[in-house]
Amino acid sequence: MPMRRQRGFTLLEVVVAFVLLALILVTAFQVFSTGLSRASTLDERSQALAIAQSRLASAGVEDGLKEGETRGETPDRKYTWALRVKRYEEDLPSGAAAPQSNLAIYRVDSSVSWHGSDGRDQDYSLSTILVGAKPS
Repeated sequence: MPMRRQRGFTLLEVVVAFVLLALILVTAFQVFSTGLSRASTLDERSQALAIAQSRLASAGVEDGLKEGETRGETPDRKYTWALRVKRYEEDLPSGAAAPQSNLAIYRVDSSVSWHGSDGRDQDYSLSTILVGAKPS
């Protein structure tokens, strides 16, 4: 009686295929989870940037530029911000007189801090120079 050859996979081939599939799935899962984590971090940073920019844009709009510091937080209490306005004094060469003007230069610093989704404290800062009326 001639022997017929069986068709199909051996147990060893099936086990090797499952091991390879498991390695590929684990690697893919790590890549996607890292990507999601980075997307969350970038979203937090873009929100912090928007908050810092809006604080800089609002500096001196209502009451004019005044030296000092204001603080606050977002309605969801995730981000806290600080806005510092300080008169900018340029160093003049010795013997030079300061120009007479009704305007002054101010340095405005906006900083935003938050507790990131990665468990670390984060902060973001922006600065600009603005021209405003001299304090009376």
